[in-house]
Amino acid sequence: MHFSSLQNFQNFLLKTKLVESSQLQQCMIRLQSRGQSIDGLIRELETAHMLTTYQAAKLMKRDLDGLLLGKYKLLYRNASGSFARVFRGCSVDDGRMIGIKVLRSRWAEDPRKVLLFQREGELGKRLKHKNIVPIYEVGSAGNQHYLTMEFVEGGNFRELMKARGKFSPQDATRYALEISEGLEYAATLGVTHRDLKLTNVLLSAQGVAKLVDFGLAGQDASARSLDEEVDRAIEYATLERGTGAPDNDPRSDLYFLGTIYYELLTGKHPYPPTKSKDERREFSRYSGIPPIQQVDPTLPPSLCKIVEKLIRINPTERYQTPAMLARDLRTALAELNLPQGDDSVVIAPPKGISPTVLCVEERLRQQDSLREYFTKHGYRVLLLGNFERAMKRLKSDPPKGLVLMSDALGDETEALFGQAQQACQQTGTAMVLVLSKSRGSLKDQLTTTKATRVLSEQPVTLRSIRQALEEVWNSAP
Repeated sequence: MHFSSLQNFQNFLLKTKLVESSQLQQCMIRLQSRGQSIDGLIRELETAHMLTTYQAAKLMKRDLDGLLLGKYKLLYRNASGSFARVFRGCSVDDGRMIGIKVLRSRWAEDPRKVLLFQREGELGKRLKHKNIVPIYEVGSAGNQHYLTMEFVEGGNFRELMKARGKFSPQDATRYALEISEGLEYAATLGVTHRDLKLTNVLLSAQGVAKLVDFGLAGQDASARSLDEEVDRAIEYATLERGTGAPDNDPRSDLYFLGTIYYELLTGKHPYPPTKSKDERREFSRYSGIPPIQQVDPTLPPSLCKIVEKLIRINPTERYQTPAMLARDLRTALAELNLPQGDDSVVIAPPKGISPTVLCVEERLRQQDSLREYFTKHGYRVLLLGNFERAMKRLKSDPPKGLVLMSDALGDETEALFGQAQQACQQTGTAMVLVLSKSRGSLKDQLTTTKATRVLSEQPVTLRSIRQALEEVWNSAP
């Protein structure tokens, strides 16, 4: 699209609510001394974190497709597959974060693919369970088709495995239980998942495993129809063809849950990863998994027994329902001296794994850096861009640590720091305030306690933030 003037471009930004009027005015003032242009304004808005990198790149190309869908603006692309892409978005009305799944443009002209995509959304709207990511809306805007869903502030298990290597037996078993409970609920509605893998299980900032993408539920799993649809779940077709199991066999979900549990416990792939369709269609890939106790002899025998039963090649020898599996997993958790999972109890992190760190940071790129760094070091991370929401969370469910970024607090940094410090004293939460270079002089004006650290020496690193938190924890009586 061509904008005839800078004013025309500003009108577009305000009409679409990509930026607020006050934000636009601030950037225009800063541009006055450097010369005003559309590209200059885009760069200034990105520098001021009023546009994301994704949005700025689109606007620089004058490509307006994919900036807005219905009443949502797209902020970042989180994932991409052969069938659809997943974005982080937010409502233009109230700023609420949302996940948005968009059908790829090459399928948008195919009524069959559009119907499959919309069916996924309608099916997902029926699934309302704590261990399943809910779908809220099935929509279309022009030639774009999309689903909106809960935005899970965390990552998928493939990303977490890259950072962690493997999980403790307690954590891995708890996550397997939560997955099985999600499958058990879906089974009561006659729904199977049919695409279980590490990337389709998310871990929320609260440490809850959530299933996503029931898109192939109920689909014909034959190899022929799979090729006609999209490149997904070849593994299911191969397993069921090789074992003579019926299409949509719920025991197939349990087999692939077993492979996930296997990898969470050992950090090893149960079978070699590959992108080759021919290799994915080799039945021996799934029938020749090394026994888990050989891979890690230190694992509790009770857990190894559950895994081996899940991945038995004969479906009649596996667990027959998710409910049967869940019972054994609860027993295993009890033997590991952990609370059993239920809807009313948040299971505490096991010994040696640090609890939640709440970070107040509105810039999405910095949010990603904080999440990646603290997750890599074994922490659970909750990220909020709004100070008031963070204070409500602090009081209702206190984290062990609070990190405040002064750029998110703005000109009210000093007052909000005092308010947060008072709240942290009541909840016993350690707090670190990170001052930007422009606000470094505030350090001498702030009164701190033994449970508070203020960092201003530039550059402030993620490591220094973590060390400051741990210093407070280690000095606590």
